[in-house]
Amino acid sequence: MSETPVEPLILDRWSPRAFAAAPIGEADLLALLDAGRWAPSAYNSQPWRFLYARRDTPDWERFLSWLIPFNHSWAQHASALVYVASHMVTSAAGQAEPVPAPTHAFDAGAAAMLVQLQAARAGWATHPVSGFDKEVARAGLELPDDYALNAAIVIGRKGPADILPEGLRARETPSGRHPLADLAFAGRFPAQTDA
Repeated sequence: MSETPVEPLILDRWSPRAFAAAPIGEADLLALLDAGRWAPSAYNSQPWRFLYARRDTPDWERFLSWLIPFNHSWAQHASALVYVASHMVTSAAGQAEPVPAPTHAFDAGAAAMLVQLQAARAGWATHPVSGFDKEVARAGLELPDDYALNAAIVIGRKGPADILPEGLRARETPSGRHPLADLAFAGRFPAQTDA
């Protein structure tokens, strides 16, 4: 199976943990989040919501406090933390009541990826995480019950690996990927073999 060359913007994007403690202006952060607005979504419902805090603002420590200790140890040096939520229901044509939106998380993921690509293009690094206390974060964000809290994106300027705890320094490199042949199948899912 031949592989089509992938755009360098995609190949060069990775998720570092070493961030320089640099501020990000609100206009700069909103310019990154604006890229997410242009993601495709089922019926153009645009179910994603970005809830953010920037370094040196009143919400910064609160947003950081919801991260598990491992993620807090390195994310505290970043410039912004963005929680990604999605509306789990939608208003369908001809329906009086909202109906389930089965693609809300997929749509929010597409929007989050566009934010990360825009950040990479603008010279910012990103690291998406799922390691946070979801119930405490939901309460702190005052998220309505019909919204899912999917992930968070740590955004900042890449810093030197030596600012990380010693155990993380060797891991401060892009991760490999599975071969495409392990991920893409023509026609049907391959039969599973016992190893």
